[in-house]
Amino acid sequence: MSECSHDCSACGESCGERTQPQDLRKPANAHSHIKKVIAVVSGKGGVGKSAVTCTLAAAMAQRGRKVGVLDADITGPSVPQAFNIHKRALGDEDGILPAVTQGGIKVMSLNLLIERETDPVVWRGPVIAGAVEQFWTDVVWGELDYLFVDMPPGTGDVPLTVFQSLAVDGVIVVTAPQALVGMIVTKAVRMAELLEVPVLGLVENYSTFRCPDCGREHPVFGESTIDGLGESLSLPVLAKLPIDPALAQAVDEGRVESYQPNPMAQVAQRLDG
Repeated sequence: MSECSHDCSACGESCGERTQPQDLRKPANAHSHIKKVIAVVSGKGGVGKSAVTCTLAAAMAQRGRKVGVLDADITGPSVPQAFNIHKRALGDEDGILPAVTQGGIKVMSLNLLIERETDPVVWRGPVIAGAVEQFWTDVVWGELDYLFVDMPPGTGDVPLTVFQSLAVDGVIVVTAPQALVGMIVTKAVRMAELLEVPVLGLVENYSTFRCPDCGREHPVFGESTIDGLGESLSLPVLAKLPIDPALAQAVDEGRVESYQPNPMAQVAQRLDG
């Protein structure tokens, strides 16, 4: 037997000093009681992940569930804008109090803590990851049926922090029709699998565009690849969402909560079944 390095993760020996893998999950705030945590991720930016997160949260709230959204995209927060929230978050002796939308969805984002919404966040990775942890440990979420985590793109510090530190029950992966996006999405799926976080399924955004004049659907970003991608990854396809200028305008104007028909309504029903 070679000399012990005390690094059990890299050792194949079965000795008396061997320890179990360390659980890095942080306890939520003492006044938070959250039944399910679902992270919405993407391999790259620009696929509409935040819009998917916000419409899914709205759809779940419309089903009568108590819902929260944790905006983990620290350097590019967009969730408050989608819900027309522009006030600063408050706090008390129990912790930070999330903002609440007109429909009762609780929201926490860095944009609710900085002086001006347009101020850049020029932080290094560990500081950003620490802020996300605090949104879990220091925010008083109260009673929630679902907490949706809007993740930044990629497989860097923040996704690693969320998967290791939060009690994540599942992941939804958002993609777009291009084959290149599919390749990058596969990286995000593999990361979740590596960290033993269940992947609930795939959502393809920008699948087609329906011409308002002729009514025909056009694959603006190329033919859909989601079915083949889902089959190769053994994952269900939860939704194929079209390009919808009206939804984009609703997000820009802070009306995502009231937008109908909600494109994620069937996904919410499936998750809540």
